[in-house]
Amino acid sequence: MDYRNTQGRIFDIQRYSIHDGPGIRTIVFLKGCVLRCRWCCNPESQSFEIEPRVIAGKTVMVGRDVTVAEVMETVEKDRAYYRRSAGGLTLSGGESLCQPAFARDLLRAAQEVGISTAMESMGCAPWPDIAAILPYLDTYLLDIKHTNSEKHRAYTGKGNELMLENAQKIAASGLTDLIIRVPVVPGFNDTPAEVESIARFAESLPGVTQIHLLPYHRLGQDKYDQLGRRYTLTEIRPPEPEQMEGLKQTVERATRLHCQIGG
Repeated sequence: MDYRNTQGRIFDIQRYSIHDGPGIRTIVFLKGCVLRCRWCCNPESQSFEIEPRVIAGKTVMVGRDVTVAEVMETVEKDRAYYRRSAGGLTLSGGESLCQPAFARDLLRAAQEVGISTAMESMGCAPWPDIAAILPYLDTYLLDIKHTNSEKHRAYTGKGNELMLENAQKIAASGLTDLIIRVPVVPGFNDTPAEVESIARFAESLPGVTQIHLLPYHRLGQDKYDQLGRRYTLTEIRPPEPEQMEGLKQTVERATRLHCQIGG
């Protein structure tokens, strides 16, 4: 079978993004995730199922099945922007690795027509699934949320052992652009000690030179009501810019990593 006929399930395609990888990018959001992070800003990504969402009194279905070829029709429309900005395709979610064959074949299709590739992921998948994707991946935006497994489990539903193990394997694979990203969530991982612990782990990974601190925001809160779900972090406020700058300085004092706020 032609790999461009591989089918997957997505819930959005966002063009002209300047986030989630270098340059101007097209972000393809895949359905399905193994975690249930309390702060998730894309709760419609968590279930693989196509599900109803009520927006302004109107019910819309979230999720659609597409082929690699169909997605690439949209991705290739902006090749001129990618060339001028060193941008390309980014896979996001959800956890892209929940659909490993579809993710692999999307990345392969982009690379074969000269489009740079990136993937935002927690690395929470069997290692063979990750290894199969790496040859087609230029930039891995790897989320590391906490180094303490019990706290990780309390806020996401799973421990972090597999993710940290896979981070080490990804780094050892020789991937040239592995960037560690940390969602900074008040009450979960926003103390200097917690961020420093993540940064020191990141610095221990061969080839890693960058870490991005992503401040918690509440932009996805309304989606929970629209999906008939309860948002449990209503008392949490986004960290102040001064706090984020302090955490950045903590990373820079503790490690040799280049640290930036946002990504």
